[in-house]
Amino acid sequence: MSEHNQVPNLSTEKDFDGTSLCAIYTTTVTVSGGIAEHGRASGRARSADGVLDLSLGIPAELGGDGQEANPEQLFAAGLGACFHGALSLVARQAALDPAGISVDVTVAFGRDPEDGGYGLRVDLAVKWPGVAPEIAAPLLEKADSLCPYTRMAWQGTSTPITLIP
Repeated sequence: MSEHNQVPNLSTEKDFDGTSLCAIYTTTVTVSGGIAEHGRASGRARSADGVLDLSLGIPAELGGDGQEANPEQLFAAGLGACFHGALSLVARQAALDPAGISVDVTVAFGRDPEDGGYGLRVDLAVKWPGVAPEIAAPLLEKADSLCPYTRMAWQGTSTPITLIP
């Protein structure tokens, strides 16, 4: 495995008891408005280190041309990558091969019936061929408790997790 593709050496233990978040990694992404002066409609997202640099646009379903990335896709990618990493970590600790794991993240953008504002619904579907549901279920729960994206989502956004055999 090349150095670029190293698996991070992260703990799954409750081995930190500080009084606030102890940052291990921090990033900044700047979104500017573009020609429409509206980040969602014609913006650009750039990370401080330049690794992420992409145009943003409105999906066709919302009246755009659907040719650029949108916030829901970016959120889904981040959540999926993070949950996949957490599940892979706990799978290895359980002496299971995580190679077959894939995570589908569906993000629905819509109106909140309680207040009429906008909201998100997030659904995760995990495919893990060859692993029985009774083996996978406690590992899905542990990955859910470790993944900061799902932790954030379930503190205010419904995030059902479904295992697809």
